[in-house]
Amino acid sequence: MASPSYSEDLNCSLCLTLFNSPVVLPCGHSFCSPCITEALSARQQCPLCSSAVAAEEAKCLPANLILKSLVEKAQRGDQAAKAAGMCPEHEEKFKLFCLTDLQLACIICRDGEKHEGHKFKPIKEAAQSLRSDLETFLQRAAEDINATEQLTKAQRENIKETREKSKQLMVQISRQFQEMHQFLRKREDEINNELKCQEADAVEKMMEALTTMETALCESKELESKAASALKITDPEKFLRTWTEGGSPMTRESLFKSRANTLQVVNRALSLEQYESHLQLFMWKEMLQVISPREERLTLKSSSPNVSVSDDGRSVFCAGALNQPRSGVSFGGSQSAQAFSFGVSQSAFGTQNRDLYGTPAFETASNTTGFWNFFTESPSKYSTLSTTEFITGQHYWEINVGNRDFWEVGINNNFLQYKQQKYAACYPDRIQELALENKPKKIGIYLNLSSNKLIFFNAGNMTKIHSRSLAVMSEPVSAYISMTHRNPDYSPLTVCWF
Repeated sequence: MASPSYSEDLNCSLCLTLFNSPVVLPCGHSFCSPCITEALSARQQCPLCSSAVAAEEAKCLPANLILKSLVEKAQRGDQAAKAAGMCPEHEEKFKLFCLTDLQLACIICRDGEKHEGHKFKPIKEAAQSLRSDLETFLQRAAEDINATEQLTKAQRENIKETREKSKQLMVQISRQFQEMHQFLRKREDEINNELKCQEADAVEKMMEALTTMETALCESKELESKAASALKITDPEKFLRTWTEGGSPMTRESLFKSRANTLQVVNRALSLEQYESHLQLFMWKEMLQVISPREERLTLKSSSPNVSVSDDGRSVFCAGALNQPRSGVSFGGSQSAQAFSFGVSQSAFGTQNRDLYGTPAFETASNTTGFWNFFTESPSKYSTLSTTEFITGQHYWEINVGNRDFWEVGINNNFLQYKQQKYAACYPDRIQELALENKPKKIGIYLNLSSNKLIFFNAGNMTKIHSRSLAVMSEPVSAYISMTHRNPDYSPLTVCWF
């Protein structure tokens, strides 16, 4: 083992640890090879005595074999001392364990400056404590490993399911687009064939006229040439004989009759009527008749004497309105192509459906009692519902809200509200104010009972307004619509039919 009297002499003055591949400078000082190489790269002189070291000498410094041998012996001595349970520095038997440095120590080590303020335990107590900790760790590690393995397995399954679901959706999307492409290609071929038929018919008539014109032109030119040749003959008898040769001499009237006046240019204009200017619109209207799934046409009903329903069950308006139409054909709303149903539940903040909940409440500076009351307190609020309830599947419908100053649309206790030019998503556990760039005239509601997702759209441009995750529905739900009194009411809330 290295004696404390000379152990410090075996340390490099640069790194303060035992020499590593010691080399000697021309001045006689020794350093670790890596240490002196780095030092000489910055300054060409000995770090201790500042003696100059030439660049050529720095490249091939001789090894200090004696010092290297002493270091190796010291290292072997330290290892032997540790194996024998002796402190290599103080040549004392290890009796303590430093809890701060987590290393064995002797009595002298405890009182030395190196371990000043550290906590110690006898070796047996430290070993027993560590053993107990390791046993507890092994038990907990086994449980943790098992739990982690289960989580890993579940994660792999989720990744596999996600990839499979993605493939299924891609196939489904491709199939639906293929159906639309097939329909459009078929209609494109039909319209092109119609245009070709018009072209063929028009060209045929114009070709007949062109043939007649070319025949008349050829006859006129031939007659012109004959007349010019005849006029060159000065002898009267020969002149007359030449003109009358070939038979059927022309009379004076036929000679001066205009051939062009008997001809007319045929112009058969091509026309595809509505497809010529509004092709995309009419194709969209036609596609609505073949898309799947089709619209759900449900009838509205009202249990309130303050709300009336149109004869076709599409529109609701205030019962006290004057001169109100009784069919669902106008009402200031767009007549669309797909009919989707809607209805209502109880007041959204009356009897609350505790089974419906979503993400945690959205905290805002406005989430105060006044903010809550602003969106929940609506005078003379009337609700309507449909005769059919939603239990499973995916559903979409649109409501024409027009220019009303108050409306609520959605499903039981989960709806979008417009009040005093402010929008909010209202749920049993929270109200979230929304900022919309444009005022929508139609609101689209998508309800997916498979994934328990509720999404609101601006149906004018199909931009998403807000989405909400719901809990598993334990009871059937209805679409929800609410309005306030307006008299006369010329702008009811209407289900859009496409």
